[in-house]
Amino acid sequence: MATARPKSPKTLGPIKSDKDESFWEKIGTLGRKKRIKEAQEIEEEGKLAIELPGSPTNPDLPPEEYDIGENEERSMVESKSYDDIKLRELIAVLIEWINDELADQRIIVKDIEEDLYDGQVLQKLLEKLTYEKLDVPEVTQSEDGQKQKLGVVLAAVNKALGHPRWAQLQWSVESVHSKNLVAILHLLVALARHFRAPVRLPENVSVSVLVVQKKDGALCHRTVQEQITSTYDDLGMRCERDAFDTLFDHAPDKLQVVKKSLLTFANKHLSKVNLEVNELETQFHDGVFLVLLLGLLEGFFVPLDNFYLAPQDLDQKVFNVNLAFKLMQDIGLAKPKARPEDIVNLDLKSTLRVLYNLFTKYKSMG
Repeated sequence: MATARPKSPKTLGPIKSDKDESFWEKIGTLGRKKRIKEAQEIEEEGKLAIELPGSPTNPDLPPEEYDIGENEERSMVESKSYDDIKLRELIAVLIEWINDELADQRIIVKDIEEDLYDGQVLQKLLEKLTYEKLDVPEVTQSEDGQKQKLGVVLAAVNKALGHPRWAQLQWSVESVHSKNLVAILHLLVALARHFRAPVRLPENVSVSVLVVQKKDGALCHRTVQEQITSTYDDLGMRCERDAFDTLFDHAPDKLQVVKKSLLTFANKHLSKVNLEVNELETQFHDGVFLVLLLGLLEGFFVPLDNFYLAPQDLDQKVFNVNLAFKLMQDIGLAKPKARPEDIVNLDLKSTLRVLYNLFTKYKSMG
């Protein structure tokens, strides 16, 4: 049995108090500490120069990233990107969407990397979106079992998204299982866009990714910008620009005039049933005022049991707005460009477009 290595004996001398130390002795002590620190820094720089030849600085790499094969490449999100407001907003929106979809199964996602890597949550999410059950084990503990299940889930995801098996995708079993944030975000954004999730994804989100590769025994690194979302509208569908895009981008003062006109128009008719709108952004989002306004404009009564007068959740609000859209088409108006989910999600531009169509047709009505 190995014995503990004996410590070198110390020679005990008289204990000197701080106040016994002269000024020049203190200066000498500070000088020695500074020289020791400088020597340690030089030694550390030399060590880094050996490990990363030709590299002026050493990125903050986790220890496991040093253990990679020749010409192998690994990537990770730079730590500063986690502080980006738009990235944090995107992650929050996606987590909220997943939790809303899986609320009836009591699944709560808190960390997008830690909670999705094994395929369990992705399986439940895809089953909810496609209404199809996947033939995979419910729970797998081993790493091989997790990867096997994740492979089946991702194959089903790719099929649902319409990707051929040979397509080069921005996610894989290895990247997702290794908790690669960029791969997981690409996957979730693709699902949200394809299945028309009732969320508005922040535009032009990008992250700084550190790519490490081993060449000739040495680690080389480079930083690249990875774009997660683009300038597409929330679900990746470009919409033809109209007057409201111009107002929002270039004429905020005129936008306020338009909002005031639409507010006055809505209240002129809703006041007949003792209702009043103060905020266009929020008071039309559940569809109730929209349904009632259409009835007042066209002179018909929508039975109260045909819609949710006090909607409690997202589905009920979407149902109401969807009913309003159908009523608009029944009275001869064009199908709104906006989606019901856009109105429910408090998208002001979509709400204004819908109200403006009503205003254009009924503005001269007493």
